Amino acid sequence: MPEGHSVHRIARQFARNFVGRPVRASSPQGRFAEGAAVLDGREMIAARAVGKQMFLEFDGGVWLRVHLGIYGAWDFAGEITTDATIRSAGGRMGQTNQRGTTDDVETDALGAQSEGTLDEIALGSGRADASVAAAAPASGSSGAPRNASGATEFADLADLADPADPAAIDDADGEDSVRSIGAPRRARLRMAEQEKAGDEEGDFPPEPVGAVRVRLLTDTAVADLRGPTACEVLHEAQVDAVIAKLGPDPLLDNSAEAEQRFVDTVRKKQTPIALLLMDQSVVSGIGNVYRAEMLFRARLNPHTPGKQVTEYTARALWRDWAYLLDLGVRTGQMMTMDDLSDADRAKAMANRADRHWVYKREGLPCRICGTHIVLEELGGRKLYWCPKDQA
Repeated sequence: MPEGHSVHRIARQFARNFVGRPVRASSPQGRFAEGAAVLDGREMIAARAVGKQMFLEFDGGVWLRVHLGIYGAWDFAGEITTDATIRSAGGRMGQTNQRGTTDDVETDALGAQSEGTLDEIALGSGRADASVAAAAPASGSSGAPRNASGATEFADLADLADPADPAAIDDADGEDSVRSIGAPRRARLRMAEQEKAGDEEGDFPPEPVGAVRVRLLTDTAVADLRGPTACEVLHEAQVDAVIAKLGPDPLLDNSAEAEQRFVDTVRKKQTPIALLLMDQSVVSGIGNVYRAEMLFRARLNPHTPGKQVTEYTARALWRDWAYLLDLGVRTGQMMTMDDLSDADRAKAMANRADRHWVYKREGLPCRICGTHIVLEELGGRKLYWCPKDQA
């Protein structure tokens, strides 16, 4: 299932290529014909991601809500202005598996277009005073820094490196620079977790392929949606009601109030922390990969009841999610290992297996202590953890 960083990146594709343009909407599959008729001909006003859900606003006060779920995916085709970091991992953009060309075009730290602000395209930044990143570990240590209790440790915000600085994540050759942005061209882009599609040239718009629930078309770009868990037209009050049920998303709101909301929610529940992190009413956007990696980075037993998580550790989890989500959006990769050498970082960007501490490493030795990583099922989902480092 695409996690929060993927959905934010898909929203950016819409912001770059659809917002401000009239859109023809149809349902080649037929299941969304009534909803498509409502949207057809309206101008797209904004594209917004909140956790794993995306909201596309159209004039007249109507919205399209999409939750991709496990099988949903977007295909983009046409003259697409691609987001930053297309070169990372040989053209793959993390869970979105997007391909495109690159050109050295200056953008801001989040890859926003020069016209307008992030707020105007409803993306949110999680920047300025809200920015957090892990402090550098002491010499000879591995992984995220931690205090005596084993929890991931963070310095004061004023002492942290600014994650908006591209140099903080670039490799030696700058291949993943957030200043590199795709040039407009005719391309077909698959934005999902399971598939990777190559470039296809042909007539525009291309014929729908497969069971396309909804097609959104401008004079230069087309987006096809397949297999979503949710796809519905809502009015503003309904959108507000959906968002009100979601936990905070640090890319949209990394305020002290949002952090406190997360901490308070976690620490009043008896539910295991591994389940709380996947509960979208507690915090938005975390999926199976980030859940496993965050718990390892915090050296936290996944079965620890929320009530037993210290305030310090709860805050560290929130700040680590803010850091990892921001990094994932900017690089297109779920990179959860810190302080890699240039060679190891290049290897990790090209190979998903080298990006993680515990995810999908069952039976392999822990990168820190050598204990075999455990795989178990919790809440119907796979959970990976180290029984020694996370004891």
